[in-house]
Amino acid sequence: MAQEIKDLIAKIQQEGIQAAEEKAAQIKAEAARASLKIISEAKIEASRIVQQANTDAQRLNDSTHASLKQAGRDLLISLRGEINSMLDNLIKADTHQALTVNELLKIIEALIKNAPLSLGSEIIISLNPLDKEKLEKEFFRQLAEKTKKQITLKSANGLDSGFIISFDAGKSIFDFSDTALTEYIGSFLKPELGKILNS
Repeated sequence: MAQEIKDLIAKIQQEGIQAAEEKAAQIKAEAARASLKIISEAKIEASRIVQQANTDAQRLNDSTHASLKQAGRDLLISLRGEINSMLDNLIKADTHQALTVNELLKIIEALIKNAPLSLGSEIIISLNPLDKEKLEKEFFRQLAEKTKKQITLKSANGLDSGFIISFDAGKSIFDFSDTALTEYIGSFLKPELGKILNS
């Protein structure tokens, strides 16, 4: 009987050990499957994070590139505006300096002498008040005698230098003011300046 009890205890121990080993093997297999799943999910997540980081980096790079390009364009537009403004001021200053009363007289005299008769004979010349005063005092009589035309001088307060002339009593005009001459000269210089800036 003692042997039977011993054999029964041995059998129970054997079955317990076998059950424990099976359970351990099952736990080990489940742990291995779980770790493989975790590793697989971690790799997928890591890949997604890297892909997202690359997408974000590319987007940031594109955005930075576009911002720099726009800033460059804005700077060039601003620079072009500043240079055009400086050019206008230089042309206007040089024109103002060149249009002395003597030069005005020469230009006006040549215009009147060479004007076709079809333009008319009622000539009105508008000048700034200072140039008008000088021209009236010193040269107006000579101009009228030389050209043998009826000439009226008028003050134009908005005119810095130069003159505006009409051959038909003011119905139409030819503008030789510093502003008009600046625009005219600038229309030749600005395209060349634009080519330099674009290159």
